[in-house]
Amino acid sequence: MDYSVHTMNTEREREDALTLEILDVIEKQNNVSQRHMARHLGIALGLANSYLKRCIRKGLIKVSQAPANRYLYYLTPTGFAEKSRLTAQYLRYSLSFYHKAGESCREVYRFCEQKGWRQLVFCGLSDLAEIATVRKSEYPILNIIGYCDATTEQRQFLGLPVWRSLAEAGVHDACLLTDLVDPRVSYGHLTNIMDRERILVPSILGLEFSNL
Repeated sequence: MDYSVHTMNTEREREDALTLEILDVIEKQNNVSQRHMARHLGIALGLANSYLKRCIRKGLIKVSQAPANRYLYYLTPTGFAEKSRLTAQYLRYSLSFYHKAGESCREVYRFCEQKGWRQLVFCGLSDLAEIATVRKSEYPILNIIGYCDATTEQRQFLGLPVWRSLAEAGVHDACLLTDLVDPRVSYGHLTNIMDRERILVPSILGLEFSNL
């Protein structure tokens, strides 16, 4: 299960999401290495080690040494209970995020209609980009040219092209910021190559740059 750590808005939410990921990984594979866990979570090895130790201190995980200097990890009864609690919490958060993100995308699309902007590029592959794509179907006059994300090797997303550089996108009216990893930095990059007025910032991102 992908718990979408990068959609979490607060530090506490990100911590809970990482904890849930760790508990989920260990429940499925008790001989997982910390290096493998770090790669799976998409975080630094030191951070994975820190979270794992925190789970052990809290009594969520127990550890035993195996041959060849390896370790086996097990969920404790407390760990299983915490995993259930965090899973329910995540599902509630996901539904709330989906609803808020959908409404913020509608605000953007109404603004585009008022401005007469039709051709859009989404900047950042993410859950928000997917939600924005789904919501666009309610506004058939608008057209998504494709997606731009300098950090991905993907060449297609939801059936549309993905570019590493906005210059590859061709003619478009505006860019919709859909980066959930570091939207503030992405916004700064966009201001260096296009008019700020044409950078659309959904309210779900919680940035002060919105021009809606």
